[in-house]
Amino acid sequence: MKIQVRYFASLRETIGVASESVETDCDNVASFRQQLISRGGAHAECLAIGRPVRVAVNQVMANDATLLTGDCEVAFFPPVTGG
Repeated sequence: MKIQVRYFASLRETIGVASESVETDCDNVASFRQQLISRGGAHAECLAIGRPVRVAVNQVMANDATLLTGDCEVAFFPPVTGG
């Protein structure tokens, strides 16, 4: 399935893109985050397990167990974001 991923604030700056479309077979936020981490580089740095990263699925706050569906939007952002 295809997931629309959005990055905000410092994550966007470090990764270098505001959004991207990612093909995945992951069924929840935790496994999808791990897929992005496995890319290495900036993704691994920003999304590393243990780093304070918030996530929303379809604009609703989510956690690692939140299920993903095709064509959903997953947004990653730091705990505190500004204007």
